Amino acid sequence: MERLHKFLAEAGLGSRRKCESLITSGRVSIDGKRVTKLGQMVDPARNSISCDGESIKRQKKIYFLVNKPRGYVCTNVAHSNDPRAIDLLNYIEQRVYTVGRLDKDSEGLIIITNDGELANLLSHPRYGVEKTYLVVVKGRVSDATIRVLKRGIWISEGKASPASVKIISRRSKHSTLEIGLKEGKNREIRRILAKIDHPVISLKRTKIGPLKMHYSLRVGKYRALSKEEVESLYALAVSC
Repeated sequence: MERLHKFLAEAGLGSRRKCESLITSGRVSIDGKRVTKLGQMVDPARNSISCDGESIKRQKKIYFLVNKPRGYVCTNVAHSNDPRAIDLLNYIEQRVYTVGRLDKDSEGLIIITNDGELANLLSHPRYGVEKTYLVVVKGRVSDATIRVLKRGIWISEGKASPASVKIISRRSKHSTLEIGLKEGKNREIRRILAKIDHPVISLKRTKIGPLKMHYSLRVGKYRALSKEEVESLYALAVSC
């Protein structure tokens, strides 16, 4: 026996939090009976489980590292007017989804998988897996401004404090920064930089935990993660 939301996540319907939402919104049924309460236990070998009327079966876990182009969105909504990051993958039968979000105007590394447990570990702020970004902003960023960023900037959700900030280059009209985040609020980097009058020109995620951007992974391309890479992501999340 196992919890229903855990089974749904491992079947590729999304992170555990997403699967909890599917349950509470009444979209999941067990043996033809709709369930809305969390904590339900199921036996996948004996129970018939469905979501939106479609039978759900456990899937083989798959993992891909993708170099997302600008203009692509990290959503599974089929009627999105924008191209989806998951559509970059060819000939994938499993239900997959992006781990966390990288906004439409940004590019760089994302993980696409059907492993709900890993998605939860990498996305939840509690585990603090660091992501690194290369950011080009308008204006010359001063040392004083870097100190302000490191102390944290207040936004609507609270204080946003980057894990690290480093100047890569700076000129009169634009500067390039490397910023590390351990918990990413919605469009956090763009928002905090706009508040200190250095709006973002371009933003690229270059690292997720131990996974780094490599020149061989061109924009719009992807590769499967090795067993060792997946194990290193789990180990990092658990140790954070």
